[in-house]
Amino acid sequence: MQQMSLFQNTHNDRIVNVASVPQRSSFRYPGGKTWLVPYIRRWLASYVRQELDLRPVRPAHFIEPFAGGGIVSLTVTAEKLADRTTIVEIDEDIASVWQTIFDEENWTWLTHEIVGFDLTRQNVEALLERTQLTLKEQAFRTLVRNRVNRGGILAPGAGVIKEGENGKGIRSRWYPATLAKRIQNIVKLRDRITFVAGDGIRVLQDHLNDPDAAFFIDPPYTVAGKKAGTRLYRYSEIDHEALFETASRLRGDFLMTYDDVRGVRELAARYDFEVRAIPMKNTHHARNTELLIRS
Repeated sequence: MQQMSLFQNTHNDRIVNVASVPQRSSFRYPGGKTWLVPYIRRWLASYVRQELDLRPVRPAHFIEPFAGGGIVSLTVTAEKLADRTTIVEIDEDIASVWQTIFDEENWTWLTHEIVGFDLTRQNVEALLERTQLTLKEQAFRTLVRNRVNRGGILAPGAGVIKEGENGKGIRSRWYPATLAKRIQNIVKLRDRITFVAGDGIRVLQDHLNDPDAAFFIDPPYTVAGKKAGTRLYRYSEIDHEALFETASRLRGDFLMTYDDVRGVRELAARYDFEVRAIPMKNTHHARNTELLIRS
């Protein structure tokens, strides 16, 4: 399988209006990749198979080893840009949400809890203090935390919203009907999605020799002294050298995203990867650049 370059026409790049991208994830996720969706579409639409006279063909398997909120995998599945999808997440709280959504018996319980929850500061505090939870209860608590914590941050020590948007306080990001609907829509896709609660690099290593797979690799950004990941994610520390080395051995195509810092560019150069800086806006609407990296 061969792929036309995604790294052409760089001068035409514009910051993506995320409001133009369907919101499919059940999470408000720090570092989420809604803004990247148009690039993902272009990347996967460019696949060609030479023996079929260069006719487009979608990847047989799309794998996202650091899924988080999973907006990319959900978009790929919903828009049928790959035959099947594997979502991988190591964080136990985030994994509990995916596992509950994909459980035939528990996803309806989860949506009922969301719609029926009276979100007050007192009720939130009581929920967050609970221990010894079942998996579905852990999933519900995780979604509530995600909606009431500043920036959607789920890492230990994250603070709860105070003022919120338009003075709505703790309820400013709580849209229970919308959240329940998103979960229902994810459930409709589950026959083509596999969820793995585990280590992303290990999953990549398990699929080294799969030439028909496409990999979207979006690890936490802790390389070269960047510590944002430490504040945003529970499992923020990964072996970036091992990740690049593993990516260099993948037979399938991959697209990797990283902060635009010197250490990342040095790693990419060491493995002879292509690098492209693209414009984006962060959650505070500040203009920034991130790197797209591929072999």
